[in-house]
Amino acid sequence: MPTYTAPTRDARFIINEVLDLASYNNLPGFESATPDMIDTVVNEAGKFCSEVLAPLNQVGDKEGCTRHEDGSVTTPTGFKDAFEKYRESGWGTIAQPEEFGGQGMPHVLGFVVEEFVGTANQAFAMYPGLTGGAIAAITAKGSDEQKETYLHKMIANEWTGTMNLTEPHCGTDLGMIRTKAEPQADGSYAITGTKIFISAGEHDMAENIIHLVLAKTPGAPNSSKGISLFVVPKFLVNEDGSLGDRNTLECGSIEEKMGIHGNSTCVMNYDGAKGWMIGEEHKGLAAMFIMMNAARLGVGIQGYAQAEVAYQNAVAYALDRRQGRALSGPAEPEAAADPIFVHADVRRMLMDAKAYVEGMRALALWGALQVDLTHKGATEEDRAKADQIISLLTPVIKGYGTDKGYDVATNMQQVFGGHGYIQEWGMEQFVRDSRIAMIYEGTNGVQAMDLCGRKLAQNGGAAIQTFFATVDEEIAAAKDIEALAPFAEKLEKALGEQKAATMWFMQNAMANPDHLGAGAHHYMHIMGIVSLGLMWLRMATVAQAKLDAGTDDAAFYETKLATARYFGDRFLPDCGSLRRKIETGSDSMMALGEDAFLTAA
Repeated sequence: MPTYTAPTRDARFIINEVLDLASYNNLPGFESATPDMIDTVVNEAGKFCSEVLAPLNQVGDKEGCTRHEDGSVTTPTGFKDAFEKYRESGWGTIAQPEEFGGQGMPHVLGFVVEEFVGTANQAFAMYPGLTGGAIAAITAKGSDEQKETYLHKMIANEWTGTMNLTEPHCGTDLGMIRTKAEPQADGSYAITGTKIFISAGEHDMAENIIHLVLAKTPGAPNSSKGISLFVVPKFLVNEDGSLGDRNTLECGSIEEKMGIHGNSTCVMNYDGAKGWMIGEEHKGLAAMFIMMNAARLGVGIQGYAQAEVAYQNAVAYALDRRQGRALSGPAEPEAAADPIFVHADVRRMLMDAKAYVEGMRALALWGALQVDLTHKGATEEDRAKADQIISLLTPVIKGYGTDKGYDVATNMQQVFGGHGYIQEWGMEQFVRDSRIAMIYEGTNGVQAMDLCGRKLAQNGGAAIQTFFATVDEEIAAAKDIEALAPFAEKLEKALGEQKAATMWFMQNAMANPDHLGAGAHHYMHIMGIVSLGLMWLRMATVAQAKLDAGTDDAAFYETKLATARYFGDRFLPDCGSLRRKIETGSDSMMALGEDAFLTAA
């Protein structure tokens, strides 16, 4: 049976030492995030997830959710009790606004909890995870009455939330949705239509489920400009806050999925269900993007979270499994064979995983800090810079993060050999569960096009120039430190490849937009590599300073430096080949007609 130990030491290192969260204690919400408080939250969250949620991961996978004839759904054994403990412990309230019952702490801490929950049990994590996105949308666009009606209960996780976008005939192209919203005399709307792939759409763990549903009002434009957003509760809410009648909506079926079986991914049918508009008519997509961006960052966390648990189990297996001898001579001559940990190819896979997971954790937490600074930065300039950075990083964290997370999960399965293909070892579940992260909240191709088609050119390229300036500045500082200069020079070369690829798009994509589409995926990966390179430069800088000053934890910091060197040797050079792929353009990719792809009998 697989195991999980929350990486609390690494999380504390990033928060306290790399991000230096204490230096922001003059900002709202940060004053209570002292190192002692951070350590307590991180350690206790790690304990809860390792002891309560991780043991239910295989249970959820094997049992799945069950839909009953009346449309109700029961979750796997233990999930309801675990959710009650999650709610009682307040884990979902960490970064939520105090005025509605949250703790008002930085998103950085919320992201750590989200990682630990998702690593321990991704299917479980999606219930509160989708709720967080719904909370964000209502907070930003809801009326005062809607906030008072829903947010207190949702933040307390007494009620959960969903997002309803996709329909059977349309996915990303939401302008094609057919769900209708008919205005009623009392100011509500009658919502009618079918939505698919609705995570946590129906379950038995909360007394109410608050659905956010995209629909079109009568006469709305037949495009994305005609979409409105509605809040549609499972149970109507009375004026005193108590629950009223059951709304006319139900789970029509549970999707039969490749993984995340413990989450009830539903087909939701709305039959004149009572709902209320959130925000302005025909402006629903903008409101939903608030929710989607929150969800995309959460999915990016899922990418490295599944890689983390797969990595932990692969390390344990590699240290225990004996096969063959080290090429340099027997590592343990007295034994019949050496542990497979000694083999260079196994080390390659384990080091790739370690470098990716720890780098992505740092990137996600830096991204979380930008979310905080966007709203709470000391100056308008600080807030604008943070907004540029997180806007640019969101598709990278989601797209590159989940592409690589899946790669790592499959490589960790490979470490197990044949045992990796057998269910009892748990590795094949990590592979299946990690696969969805590349698909939902916008496939990674959509993320790449969002990055290259919108974010690069936005505001005259201000965001990417801010990113380049940040990396350039930190490279220059590191080159003055002898121990860090080699890594800084490799990162500088990788950044040069990204700058060249950016310029190539500017010079060629206007004339032929397919050139942008053909290179977007590769560009997203270049930026992902450079972003992780920046994180490893920061971690190496802290580690070197600690070693120079003398520390009782020298092994931890020496390991950071060694992993940074590995990232510089094995990841950063890939930027050159990716840039060269981009510069081949789209001609060979788009040359063949439809008939050439069809198999002849």
